[in-house]
Amino acid sequence: DLKKVPSNIPPDIVKLDLSSNKIRQLRAKEFEDVSEMKILNLNSNGIAYIDPAAFSGLNNLEELDLSNNSLQNFEYGVLEDLYFLKILWLRENPWRCDYNIHYLFYWLKHHYNVHYNGLECKTPEEYKGWSVGKYVRSYYEECPKDKLPIYPETFDLDKDDEEWERHKEQSVQTVKKHGVIVTVIG
Repeated sequence: DLKKVPSNIPPDIVKLDLSSNKIRQLRAKEFEDVSEMKILNLNSNGIAYIDPAAFSGLNNLEELDLSNNSLQNFEYGVLEDLYFLKILWLRENPWRCDYNIHYLFYWLKHHYNVHYNGLECKTPEEYKGWSVGKYVRSYYEECPKDKLPIYPETFDLDKDDEEWERHKEQSVQTVKKHGVIVTVIG
């Protein structure tokens, strides 16, 4: 029935099982004095928030189990100190597929040696059941033409818009000459 990470963890501990407690959040530097830890199990706690510096000091951690909690996303920086992580358990969390999930997805993509599972959208309803990777890829796809706002057909360009269009045309022509296509999203 622990409600927070104990402060008296032996500094030479290698494996720590805090599963099935009532730890709802991980505060900054919870594990900074246990740098030799290799396995940390936080399964089934109801964790809803992890401070970006919570895992600071866990430089040797190889396996982290965060499954069966209440995590919807990770703030930027949460995983940055986990240099040697090999396994990340993420299943049974209500992952929310919005812009905030991108950090976790890209961290995992750039740390391809980390094996993970359970990264599936639970909310919002339109993405429920999607893998987070599929959601992130769809986030950057071009809007379907029928979803774009409808403007009056007599929409007049002001001078700045005309100048922008000319500049854009020149850029496209220059790009075509050199055989490179650049797409700007924004």
